[in-house]
Amino acid sequence: MPRISVLLPVYNGEKFLANAVRSILWQTWQDWELLIIDDGSTDSSLSYAQHFAAQDRRLRIISRPHRGLVETLNEGLQLCKAPLIARMDSDDIAAPQRLERQWQYLETHPEIAAMGSRIRIFPGKNRSLGIRRYERWLNRYCESEDLARDIFVESPLVHPSVMFRRADILELGGYRQCPWPEDYDLWMRMWQRQLRFAKTSEVLLYWRDTPQRLTHTDARCQHNSLRSLKIFYLIHTFFPECCPGRQAKLHRPVLVWGAGSNGRDLVKSLRQHGLFPHGWVDNSPSRQGQHILGLPVMSADQVLLRGHEFIIMAVSNPYVRADVRKRLDALGAQEGRDYICLANIAKR
Repeated sequence: MPRISVLLPVYNGEKFLANAVRSILWQTWQDWELLIIDDGSTDSSLSYAQHFAAQDRRLRIISRPHRGLVETLNEGLQLCKAPLIARMDSDDIAAPQRLERQWQYLETHPEIAAMGSRIRIFPGKNRSLGIRRYERWLNRYCESEDLARDIFVESPLVHPSVMFRRADILELGGYRQCPWPEDYDLWMRMWQRQLRFAKTSEVLLYWRDTPQRLTHTDARCQHNSLRSLKIFYLIHTFFPECCPGRQAKLHRPVLVWGAGSNGRDLVKSLRQHGLFPHGWVDNSPSRQGQHILGLPVMSADQVLLRGHEFIIMAVSNPYVRADVRKRLDALGAQEGRDYICLANIAKR
């Protein structure tokens, strides 16, 4: 039995598949199997995979009609032989030491269920501002506590950079079909179960950004879908009384910190999901004392004097977000109990 199974689904990925496979063949750690599942490709992906498998018996190739990514990933979870699974995509490149570094970390940190890495998005030419911001944000945090703290901001791990313990993922039921990204949904369910993530401080994955990438083309990856995911887990984690079929009143009043466009969109979505905030907190004196979407806007001092609300921070700017955190923490508020940060990554 290999110590690591590399799970690589492919669908019409002939253009870059050879580079992805070679990056696994050239790993410094060699005790692995590479499971390539061809999801009914109509190009030459299967031929490329079979070519490599004929030269190295550690490659296993599965081919069958197209079923979609989630079913392919769940099939792979069942077929992988090793207790550790490293995800890989057909258009990305793993650094030579990736498997070795992640295996070493998981062996010495049994409390960590999923191990990602810092990433480099390529090619550099024509990268959008949003992609550059996301790369900086992803590479800023590596420790488990930081990743859990910001899980409602954005997906904390890049899926093809992750190595995880197969038993943990199977216990959660694997991947789910849902109206948002299946990997972010998995991280959320792991977080709910108090399973911990971490990242290596090294760049171990080169993440190819093309116009065809699902991040750009799949409606499940758009802002509205991501906001729905965050609100779903927000309600089920902190306000189960608001779940469908329940009519109980909120145990604590909810305030939204940040009455800008991001905050207003958030409040509209919260109301659609059955959670009705009681008011706003905003640092801008020009907004304080107004009513926005029918809710009063108050200053931070007014809220902190009362101190019994649950605060959803809808502040996009990371520096302002850090200042608000410091202010709340200094007054004894606990993140994850008294407040969370729920915002998209802002322009900087």
